[in-house]
Amino acid sequence: MNRVPDEGLILVPGNSLITETPEEGRALALTIARHTIHNIQPDLDVLKGGRPNYSTSPDSLIHAAQVVSLEFQTIAAANNYWRE
Repeated sequence: MNRVPDEGLILVPGNSLITETPEEGRALALTIARHTIHNIQPDLDVLKGGRPNYSTSPDSLIHAAQVVSLEFQTIAAANNYWRE
């Protein structure tokens, strides 16, 4: 199996949801969403094989954006919405 590298399987990179800025929080949300998918399907060949189907489907892309949005909401709450 062509497996995702171990660093791609870490569910919470750096073991923290705390970020300095909302931009960093959004990047972390994307990373967490990607790592979640890698943990569900760690075979890179299978992942890449399905890409032509979901990468051209508006519904699939909207669903992916919703997952990132949910992760970002969690990160924003953990950062108290970057307010002091």
